[in-house]
Amino acid sequence: MYVRIARFEGDPAEADQAVARVSERMQGGPPPELEAAKRFLMLLDRESGRGAGMTFFDNEEDLRRGDEALNSMTRPESGSRRTSVEMYEVAIDQQF
Repeated sequence: MYVRIARFEGDPAEADQAVARVSERMQGGPPPELEAAKRFLMLLDRESGRGAGMTFFDNEEDLRRGDEALNSMTRPESGSRRTSVEMYEVAIDQQF
């Protein structure tokens, strides 16, 4: 399993709109250009306006294709700016 983590900063007053916008985009599953995505998590610090989007993929090839698709989907008018993108292999995924 692999994960792409994109970090964002935005206006804390617009946090609810950001959550609604992403939730609407994900209704019914990932968009067609992200069909290989297996899971998505959105993390949010409402006080600072910082957040992270974590998109999971089964293999490195899907991760690279997903990264290209997500880079092309970034919208500067969304009210937040992406500050970094990192990609990792998931070494341990333990749920309790």
